[in-house]
Amino acid sequence: MKATIIIQLLLGFTAFTACSQNTAQLQNEREPGAQIAGGRCEGCEAVYECPILFDKLNETDTLPGFNEPGQKIEINGTIFKPDGKTPAAGVIMYVYHTDQKGVYPKKGNEKGLDRQHGYIRGWIKTNALGQYRIYTLVPASYPNSSNPKHIHTVIKEPGKTEYWIDDFVFEDDPLLPEKERTRARPAGGSGVMKTGMKDGMLRATRNIILGLHVENYPLAKTKK
Repeated sequence: MKATIIIQLLLGFTAFTACSQNTAQLQNEREPGAQIAGGRCEGCEAVYECPILFDKLNETDTLPGFNEPGQKIEINGTIFKPDGKTPAAGVIMYVYHTDQKGVYPKKGNEKGLDRQHGYIRGWIKTNALGQYRIYTLVPASYPNSSNPKHIHTVIKEPGKTEYWIDDFVFEDDPLLPEKERTRARPAGGSGVMKTGMKDGMLRATRNIILGLHVENYPLAKTKK
């Protein structure tokens, strides 16, 4: 009898959890009337697969796998409005990257874009000062490739559709080509990060300007 009750409770909890996640995913949908920003954005809809409601997000996220072997890194910065000066609060940023083998790892139960992006992914929402902070491991380059290490990034700001900005990349990466280091019009601002070691962990900063060099960005309609 007790075993039956425990099983029923566990099933009820599982159903409640699944329902909560489904509710979050149903409510984290494209904003009605949002202005179109950016060009073709394959896979950007993954921003809406956040397992919790956007309203519950904060400025800090620790990505899955952070406690596995590998070089830990803290990435922080400020997201600014298009004027490049005013902090942008309430901006959602979705990130994902490879594991230490250079692949997007799967668990076998994927139902969304995690089938392509893997499970090392996360979501943050900037605070009132436009700040964000991410804890993760430095990703590896794709196997047998010359691609530099990188972290993919999607931005969803209030009133706009989701769009890509330049990947986070690493200044000391020997695979990073010179043309990427000196790009004239990087979307969102340069994603090339200089890292430094502190307390056993790499630290890096990247500030982002909304709409900067982003294709089709409706800057003229942005309120100042």
